[in-house]
Amino acid sequence: MVWEIARIEIREGHNEAFEAAVVDAVPLFRRAQGCRGMQVRHSVEHPQRYHLIVDWETVEDHMVRFRESEDFTRWRELVGEHFAQPPVVEHAEALDVGFAS
Repeated sequence: MVWEIARIEIREGHNEAFEAAVVDAVPLFRRAQGCRGMQVRHSVEHPQRYHLIVDWETVEDHMVRFRESEDFTRWRELVGEHFAQPPVVEHAEALDVGFAS
């Protein structure tokens, strides 16, 4: 399993519209092959910054199957107008370290 972690900077005054667009996009991720979950976090220190975190079975599920799908095109239609710049995306694997409460 890998996580897609996207840092998204949005345009000033677009928070409410961006958050509504992300809600509309949830079904796109829910039906994506290999997608096990997604969440969005809003930065406390940087009000125009969000982090999209998607749990994928494999990098290929994200970079090939989803990115080349009509649902990815729809995702960008929903949220793209709110971006101040292109998102910065990376993939991360879990280490067997840490704890959850």
